[in-house]
Amino acid sequence: MPLVEIALLGEVSARVDGHHVELGPARQRCVLAALAIDVNRPVQVTQLIDRVWGDQPPPRARATLHSYLSRLRQAFAGTGVELQAKQDGYVLVTAESSVDLMRFRELRDQGRFAEAIAVWRGEPLTGISGSWADLTRDHLARERDAAELDLVDERLRLGQGPDVLAAISALALRHPLDERVAAQHLQALAQAGRISEALEQFLVVRTRLIDELGTEPGVDLKRLHEQLLTCDGPGTVPRQLPSAPAQFVGRQEDLAELDEAVRTGVAAIAGAGGMGKTWLALHWAHRNLHRFPDGQLFVDLRGFSPDETPMEPDVAIRGFLHALGLDAGAIPADPPARAALFRSLATRRRLLVVIDNAADASQVVGFLPGGDTCRVLVTSRNRLPGLVTKPIGLDVLADADAGTLLATRIGATRLNAEPLAVARLIELCGGLPLALSIVGARVLTEPDLSLAAIARQLEELGLGALDADPSVSLPVVLSWSYRALTDEQREMFALLGIAPGEDIGLEAAASLAGVSTKDAEVTLRALEQASLISIGTGFRARMHDLVRAYAAGRATGSDEALRRLVDHHVHTGHANDRLIDPHRPVIDLGEPAAGTVISPAGDKACALAWFDAERTTRRAVQQVAAQHGWNDRVVLLARVSHAYHQLRGHLDDELAMWRTAIEAADDLQEKVVAHRIMGSSLGQVQRYDEAQHHLDASLALAEQAGEPLPLASAHGALTWLWTSRSEHHRAYEHAKAALPHYQRTGNQMLIALAHNNIGYCAAEVGDTEEGREHATRALEMLHELGDRQGEATAVDTLARIAHQVGDHAESIELYERAVELYQAENDDYTTATVLVGLGDPHLALEQLDQAAEVWQRALELLEQQGREEEADRVRKQLAAIHVTPVD
Repeated sequence: MPLVEIALLGEVSARVDGHHVELGPARQRCVLAALAIDVNRPVQVTQLIDRVWGDQPPPRARATLHSYLSRLRQAFAGTGVELQAKQDGYVLVTAESSVDLMRFRELRDQGRFAEAIAVWRGEPLTGISGSWADLTRDHLARERDAAELDLVDERLRLGQGPDVLAAISALALRHPLDERVAAQHLQALAQAGRISEALEQFLVVRTRLIDELGTEPGVDLKRLHEQLLTCDGPGTVPRQLPSAPAQFVGRQEDLAELDEAVRTGVAAIAGAGGMGKTWLALHWAHRNLHRFPDGQLFVDLRGFSPDETPMEPDVAIRGFLHALGLDAGAIPADPPARAALFRSLATRRRLLVVIDNAADASQVVGFLPGGDTCRVLVTSRNRLPGLVTKPIGLDVLADADAGTLLATRIGATRLNAEPLAVARLIELCGGLPLALSIVGARVLTEPDLSLAAIARQLEELGLGALDADPSVSLPVVLSWSYRALTDEQREMFALLGIAPGEDIGLEAAASLAGVSTKDAEVTLRALEQASLISIGTGFRARMHDLVRAYAAGRATGSDEALRRLVDHHVHTGHANDRLIDPHRPVIDLGEPAAGTVISPAGDKACALAWFDAERTTRRAVQQVAAQHGWNDRVVLLARVSHAYHQLRGHLDDELAMWRTAIEAADDLQEKVVAHRIMGSSLGQVQRYDEAQHHLDASLALAEQAGEPLPLASAHGALTWLWTSRSEHHRAYEHAKAALPHYQRTGNQMLIALAHNNIGYCAAEVGDTEEGREHATRALEMLHELGDRQGEATAVDTLARIAHQVGDHAESIELYERAVELYQAENDDYTTATVLVGLGDPHLALEQLDQAAEVWQRALELLEQQGREEEADRVRKQLAAIHVTPVD
């Protein structure tokens, strides 16, 4: 029986045994579609005429319909497809699986959503028109959308929120009032560790529903919001593992040994480059996911990258803490405290931590969690003495496993046809998985060349058999594969070798090569097919470091390519920075280099996702700019990353990038900004003396420049620093000095915040009258401007002042108002701080139960946020009024 395919989910078409069937003009194809959509069910003639011509059929519609049906019968003659006449109608008789719409629905109903969606080839019923076609198109599109949402639900159940975040964010923009989409968006944000953004997005959706539909969110969306408020939701379960290797073979003894080693808490896999250590670790991890319901953490420490220094352990720890759901403000400033917090959090969980490419044991031991439930798996080219007594030593593949790996690439038929040649290829590759993958991929491009001839080609290039050090002989295999690439593929391959960072996104790769995104995608797919790169989540390309070293040696015209890459990061970063903080001033970037691809995100969530994906790469890109003397780009990269670093709490990245920016800054205004942000960031990590040095330098340079905003900002930063050091008189002087400069800018928001700073500092030095006057002025302005966050700050200041002067009842009322405002902004961090303050006036009025209640609420938040020092002080306050904290 011939294989028949009738397509409705795209252009209306048909194929028999792979050959196109000529269906005739558009209305004749519409007749086929009108019958195929009800395959094996009769359709009345009047209904067919309505579907084909609508409410204005031609005078001889029935005769024309009969003519179309006769031609379609001829087109399908001998295929098993029949167009049978029934009483007052017709029916298309064929296997239902022949119609793509029916295959889609069957797969969907079986819960195989990814396969169902893959059946679609474009807009349904393309090529036919009319009211029936339009209505049916809309209906089918809704079916597809529902299946896509079902697939998102399935992936969210598997904890793959970070992977679907970009897609669901775009869907949320297209369907802003769809509560199911909104719920999926919140879950994806939460699973990516962005609880605060998920809460913020709930408020956006709620406001939109009330304003446009006059209704509150439904029960499901409200329940999800409550889970997020208590962190009792999907955001506390990290799912950081890369995908499992698709072509993993063999290693059964190693897997069994790994099962045993993991029981001790920490296991290590050691072996030369290209042996497949990461693949073994990921294969084992995915096979044992059920053992770690509290999540999986993954980090590549880049211990052997040819162009990067190994990752500092503290950077890895920060990433883990964010993945475990901690907001930036909840992460301790002191590195040892961060490591201790991570160990504490991990020890209590059934968690798997995979640490890839460790340079040595010292890179790992400082943050290894203990306990009986958390497990750690480390890979390295070293045997890691001091970490484990006996690592799993990974060797080359056995011949049988090497043959299986080749078979997965070239097929068993071709493999079995030349057993002697296969044996020679395995010998030449020395059982090294990386070499076998490259050779197997290359074989596919030479379908007419025998395996024996391919083996001879390798021998002619000087390859005897790979020795114990793959870096010596692997280049021969790579050179053989390299020769088969097109010019475009060779150029991209070579440029990827010099690209900074551990991986690269599609748009960045397009900029690097100076080609369109579409052309870059085609080229990267070809390199992936050749096993020269791997493409992971978010279409990020990565090279094995041995392959990267070979590729880098073939790069030409690298300065122009790297300048395009730097400009991609500068311009895309600035566009995304504006989405994160739209109130930040626009920066004059100048024109990007010709050929640069700029790819701004669609919304704040996608902008943050872009910064997250490029986090480690961005610092490497800045170093490239510094090495080439592109000093303006060095500073710009730090500036466009500033809001992201502050929001995520990546102060290690912030300090590193601004340290480089200070060295590169040529312009006076650039130096003012660089020293000010460097000083503020150092203050955030309590390195106060260094912070003071940079902020004093910023003020001196700002005075030299004479512009109002830099002067105001420098004084404002010094106000904050001296307040942090409890030097309130010095803070007060800078707060007063800042105001006239802010007034010269005319920015009412900044002027209002300056008034609040004066009010706070004045009260702290004892001038509560002036403090109240300035804080009240700030509150009036911020309320008029509609800035609830700023308004909350001013109310908090007034509450402190009321308590200081003995107006405790007023203080309580103001504190409670501040709490409401902060909660409306989902600012749990500051809410906890205000609740601590709220207990004081209750205590002053001897309202012990009320003081205990608000301090207990504060304690719960502080513990959730990991603010142990503050939490301990609240415990002591509760103990002092004889209240035992709830465990």
